[in-house]
Amino acid sequence: MALRLVQVNIKARDDSALGQFWADALGWGVSSEGPGVTNVEPLNFKWPDPAAVCVDVVTVPDPETVKYRVHLDLATTSAQHQQELVGRLTELGATPADIGQGDVPWVVMADPEGNLFCVLEPRPIYQDTGPIATVVVNCENPRVMADFWCEATDWTLHEVNDEHARLRSSSGVGPYLELLRTSDPDALQSRIHLDLMPYPGDDQAAEVARLHALGAHDADVGQGDVPWKCLTDPEGNDFCVLRAG
Repeated sequence: MALRLVQVNIKARDDSALGQFWADALGWGVSSEGPGVTNVEPLNFKWPDPAAVCVDVVTVPDPETVKYRVHLDLATTSAQHQQELVGRLTELGATPADIGQGDVPWVVMADPEGNLFCVLEPRPIYQDTGPIATVVVNCENPRVMADFWCEATDWTLHEVNDEHARLRSSSGVGPYLELLRTSDPDALQSRIHLDLMPYPGDDQAAEVARLHALGAHDADVGQGDVPWKCLTDPEGNDFCVLRAG
């Protein structure tokens, strides 16, 4: 039994506008499964596929009250590409962001609704990930979190130390999941969480029970009667378990 990381979920005031921003930023397309939801995924993409972690943008009444500790890092292939991507993102409505990062080779930005993300300088490890290099989760203990996410998913642990852990799909494709130690992760606000999905034939309830045994807890975020299950990881980060697809 294992789960797949299939998408990141972004809370928004306007899912259509923010979804279009991320589609243009990543060079992907948009679709919708219903009012208030915009799906952002590669063109001609059959979801789910480990080659890409997609983006689901959902309108909520007051996204500012939602706190998650996740952000996206975008990949570049050269210094010129990084500069051009920052320029294009600025034209699309992104703005520079100062979170105390100082003089670093990556560029911290905010999307049109204020969600932070980074445009990385070219790094060899991210040259085959697609436009999203890594999904970053801020945490207090990367080793503990790596143990949980390795057991929760079928992703492979590539590196772990006291400062960060790096996982990737067992298929060896798509972006990485990076667990980054932060002294005060609660001080970092974003409106993004992870969505996981069982494999076909696996039971959602059994997977949720397995996650409970690993240290996950049920979460009430006002979701009501929905087909997915809202949980938190051992450090309190919200995530959802979708029905098997």
